[in-house]
Amino acid sequence: MAKQRNDELAPLLQALADPTRLEVVQLLSSGPRRAGELADASGLSAPAMSKHLRVLLQAGIVADERPPEDARVRIFRLRPESVVALRAWLDQLQAHWDDQLRSFKQHVEGKR
Repeated sequence: MAKQRNDELAPLLQALADPTRLEVVQLLSSGPRRAGELADASGLSAPAMSKHLRVLLQAGIVADERPPEDARVRIFRLRPESVVALRAWLDQLQAHWDDQLRSFKQHVEGKR
């Protein structure tokens, strides 16, 4: 189970480790955008933004859609379900640390 979760988390964390991709995720959190809009907002060239979007697509963090009226345009949006595994992992870590801190507190208070 832990191995499977690590296999799910590794690509996600690797994709989010880049500051530019984090910025793209932040920009998309306010709503879908075209690749050109993301490039302009980030100050990147279109080819550079394309590389970052490809990583985010492969990690499943974003999805792209082509509007029926113009198939040349790609609109990118966040896939909120992509962070479910990450959220569960962070919640598990938080619970572990809460237990550790609670035990430490009991230990310290018991010595008084």
